[in-house]
Amino acid sequence: MKDVQSQPDLRQIPIHKVGIKDIRYPITVLDQKNKLQNTVASINMYVDLPHHFKGTHMSRFVEILNEHHSAIHIDELGIILQRMRDSFEAECAHVEMSFPYFIEKNAPVSGKTGLMEYQCQFWAASNASGQEIIMGIEVPLMTLCPCSKEISDFGAHNQRGVVKLKIKTREMIWLEELIRKVESCGSAPVYSVLKRPDEKFVTEQSYHNPKFVEDVVRDVALSMNNDPRIEWYQASAENFESIHNHSAYAFVEK
Repeated sequence: MKDVQSQPDLRQIPIHKVGIKDIRYPITVLDQKNKLQNTVASINMYVDLPHHFKGTHMSRFVEILNEHHSAIHIDELGIILQRMRDSFEAECAHVEMSFPYFIEKNAPVSGKTGLMEYQCQFWAASNASGQEIIMGIEVPLMTLCPCSKEISDFGAHNQRGVVKLKIKTREMIWLEELIRKVESCGSAPVYSVLKRPDEKFVTEQSYHNPKFVEDVVRDVALSMNNDPRIEWYQASAENFESIHNHSAYAFVEK
């Protein structure tokens, strides 16, 4: 049959990224406790297209994804990228994945177990110079305002926030490790299941550990700086303020 995509294009304009976007696909990721975890990812896959080609073969992206979906982790991403470059005769290949990751978490007093969801991401790119892989996590936490505590006769306003962290590593690091590091930087963690003794504990924990959004992002940065496996990071903290009609935000990069 006639291959329209491979016909020549005369406009002399190369395309930097062409491919598929927002395909929902079941994948398996490494799990520190259970070895493997099944989840569903939203995936983008791109390659570059030389100026002399009219189009690319979109079905090949899904074929490559199907070959590797049973073991998606950092080591596997390099293999997927190379497979894309070979299949499309491309100089550059890109894969982006966003997926929910679940961790069993025990309430601090009652020990009741619930599943906590964390949004995680992989961004990976490959060309003749090598490859780059970035991990990302989004971690909810609780913060209590130091200023509110200082000026109030009793109580202090608190709120839920989220830390978004991206890293490049020199060696393997578990998603669970990163999540624990970030959770320790808030006034208190958040949980999916809490009984009354747990609520009392978390409320008092946050009261004795007040944090501005600046404190949170600086503590995350310190944690990343102290881990020799991490060579680059971006970290942002956003508090969904409970007494203001805006969010508070801070960002650092190394």
